[in-house]
Amino acid sequence: MIYLDHNATTPTDPQVLEAMLPWFTERYGNASSGHGLGHLAEGALVAAREQVAALLHCQPAEVVFNSGGTEGLNHAFRGVFEAFPTKRHFVTTAVEHSAVQALVAWLRRQGAEVTVLGVDGNGALDLEALRAALRPDTALVSVMAANNESGVRFPLEAVAEIVKAHGALLHTDATQAVGKIPLDLSKLAVDLLNLSAHKFYGPKGAGALFIRRGLRLKPFLVGGHQERGRRGGTENVHGVVGLGRAAQLAQEALPRMANVEALRDRLEAAFPEAVIHGRTSPRLPNTSFMAFPGVEAEALLLRLDQQGICVSTGSACTTGQTEPSHVLRAMGIDPRLALSTLRFSLGRGTPAEEIEDVVQRLPSLVAELTRNGPPSL
Repeated sequence: MIYLDHNATTPTDPQVLEAMLPWFTERYGNASSGHGLGHLAEGALVAAREQVAALLHCQPAEVVFNSGGTEGLNHAFRGVFEAFPTKRHFVTTAVEHSAVQALVAWLRRQGAEVTVLGVDGNGALDLEALRAALRPDTALVSVMAANNESGVRFPLEAVAEIVKAHGALLHTDATQAVGKIPLDLSKLAVDLLNLSAHKFYGPKGAGALFIRRGLRLKPFLVGGHQERGRRGGTENVHGVVGLGRAAQLAQEALPRMANVEALRDRLEAAFPEAVIHGRTSPRLPNTSFMAFPGVEAEALLLRLDQQGICVSTGSACTTGQTEPSHVLRAMGIDPRLALSTLRFSLGRGTPAEEIEDVVQRLPSLVAELTRNGPPSL
């Protein structure tokens, strides 16, 4: 099996699993209990919070553990909506994750106004359009750190400078960026940031929301006193331990992402006839959103799957849709070319031999499907 779909999810690192296992068995205490087993679990949460904070370069008290990216997004958007009732304007981009799109629809149903910024053909954001969109009643600007399909990175430093000058809050969905590029919240003026462990070799069902000190949001889940009253519910100790260890390993592995980028570039160089969406923009080092003109991407994906090669046509959260990717539509890509696009997302442990294997096998599949005609709309 050759797995090139790491943007959808990553395998749990064996070291992460090893760290988690005791918390399923002999260290099973509730972190809110007052006895020894409870104190042991509470200490594990403290250690994991420090590990996540070290990766993000923030204070441990600014890390709120949750179930993953979608919960973090809901906490950020709904929390700001409730905390600032006099500000009913939000700004985001047309290429955000489908979970953000769902929250945009929710905000509009609540009576809020949402400005959705477009991108150019390379997936880049127009900073002047962002500046023009901001108003005195703008509560929150949400701009992803890196796109989950194209891998295009947004200039968060420049975005933050503009947003802070207008007195609005800034949220970034860093689900795809954490573990792939450095993020330093001691220097980056972001108020809210969400992440999910399973995107960087941690367990599914564990994540975190960074809430900058001084910003007070109502808890998304109302219940107990857990997470300093910011997220009720019995703590997922084994999941949080896995998240913390994954964060530690991700920090150690960041220098090796240059090797991943070299392999990604080798893959792209092998197909000069392909169209690489977002190629001229800064991108994640592991991601290639590659179109093969005249080929139906779904058919190519199935042929690759039959040969044990796992790729995707875009976000795993929109698999099965017959419409072109909303990311490619926002970029103004021709619909037929959009339907010819596959996403290859490498992992930090992807061997060079696997990339060479794909380079050898893919051309014949492309040639065969090209003879079958272009994708139908």
